[in-house]
Amino acid sequence: MSAVEVLRFALRGLSANKLRSALTTLGILIGVGAVILLVAVGNGSSVQIKESIQRLGANSLTITKSTTGGGFGGLGGRAGRFGGARGAGGAGGAAGQQQSSGPRTQAHDLTLADAQALASGGEAPSVKSASPVVNAQGATATYAGTSATINQFVGTYPTYFTAANKTIARGSSFTTDDVASGRKVAVIGSSLADDLFGTVDPLGKQINVGGIQFVVTGVLEESGSSSSSFQDADSVAIAPLPAVQQSLTGYGGLDQIVVEAKTSEVVDAAQSEVTAILQQRHDITGAAADDFQVMNQASVQSAVGEASRTFTVLLGAVAAISLLVGGIGITNIMLVTVTERTREIGVRKAIGAPKGAILGQFIAEATVLSLVGGLAGVAAGVIGAQFTIVGVTPVIVPSSILLALGVSVAIGLFFGSYPASRAAGLRPIEALRHE
Repeated sequence: MSAVEVLRFALRGLSANKLRSALTTLGILIGVGAVILLVAVGNGSSVQIKESIQRLGANSLTITKSTTGGGFGGLGGRAGRFGGARGAGGAGGAAGQQQSSGPRTQAHDLTLADAQALASGGEAPSVKSASPVVNAQGATATYAGTSATINQFVGTYPTYFTAANKTIARGSSFTTDDVASGRKVAVIGSSLADDLFGTVDPLGKQINVGGIQFVVTGVLEESGSSSSSFQDADSVAIAPLPAVQQSLTGYGGLDQIVVEAKTSEVVDAAQSEVTAILQQRHDITGAAADDFQVMNQASVQSAVGEASRTFTVLLGAVAAISLLVGGIGITNIMLVTVTERTREIGVRKAIGAPKGAILGQFIAEATVLSLVGGLAGVAAGVIGAQFTIVGVTPVIVPSSILLALGVSVAIGLFFGSYPASRAAGLRPIEALRHE
């Protein structure tokens, strides 16, 4: 008996019980579709996380004050900042700035002098730039009677835009001369621009922040991400460091120093150089704990990538269980089919049908069921991946389609082999006696 005839008999057997065949196929469909869709969701989540990290700058290092170091020295820096805020550039502010900008501060705050030392290039040849950063949280901006809360008002240098991967969509950033002169200019995020100005062009307009007028020179490109505190990352304003210190934060220590390495290949070298310089400046020797933390974006991205891959594999494994359940369903249905068609098998064997033909027919039936279910599952998974699921845009992994489809066919062969061998092993006389 040819392969075509075996397949024809298999299709005829399946069509005799259409509803049962359809339900069996549905189990495989759900399994294959779930594998493809859940792997796509896991991969999409990984892609979104990596994109969020890349927005911070692939070559950047973020230096912050350690939460475990510093001791009582931090009081001096905080007192200086408080004096600067109250004095608005007077004696208290000058004292605070002088204390925080000294070559070696007892306060162990990050200082402007620290940033300048990192950017000098002498001891840190792998460093391209070092941008001092102060943050004012929750400031309120107003324009023409409209007010909006700025989630983050950043005071920094022009090099910050490149280091933090901030792209100007309209207008321009401020300049080094603006920083030196302490000019009240600002680049604002897209959300803040929409909230304050609506359809009005914000360039050249003045916004009032804490009673100080800032001229808008540019608007940032929409980032489409949220900050770690689940706030809108596009509700931001970036201005020259002295302007923000004088108006909002005072002249205390820095909140961050954002360092940009010259290339992605020398990020680790830049981190080592930065650590050595800050340890020397902060008088940290021997086994003493650092009073600062250096966060390497590349290391964070690598760690997140590993976690995301584990998460994706876990999702795929959970979905694969439904494929196993579908395979067990095929075994069950094929055993029932063999029992129902025992007399038919006996008649065929009595008139000369070889054992291989009977075996091939039932294996073909199981394989057709799993193949049809697999193809339908692929279609369902691909269609489902076109929609956003729990805030994640699924990204299909082509290998998951091939793997799920291949496994579904293998399941048909594996789980259909026992019922098929049982049918082929029936003795004709016993099969003819079966009621």
